[in-house]
Amino acid sequence: MKLVLLMFLEEDEKCVNRLLSEQKVQSFSRMGVEGRGPGAAAGWTGEVQPYQSQMIMSILPAEEAHALIQAVHSCTGVQDPRHPIRAALLDVEQFTCCEIGKP
Repeated sequence: MKLVLLMFLEEDEKCVNRLLSEQKVQSFSRMGVEGRGPGAAAGWTGEVQPYQSQMIMSILPAEEAHALIQAVHSCTGVQDPRHPIRAALLDVEQFTCCEIGKP
């Protein structure tokens, strides 16, 4: 099993949803995050404004996880090429759920 993390700007949500659909990823969690990074200061505060981003987490079988990572690598059409969709792949040592949640 693998944990896949996808990080992207909110403007690329449709693109990411398409990737998930094409790769048949049906189970995932999504959360809003405030992204920060280097850049030119903007606005009267003189600070770099945070990016409104999202993160998706999904635990997948290894083959499906690798296919999703490859799909992200091949993805084009993001709203801002300076902020591509990013993906991380991590090993899952163990995965379980409570008895009531089992089919």
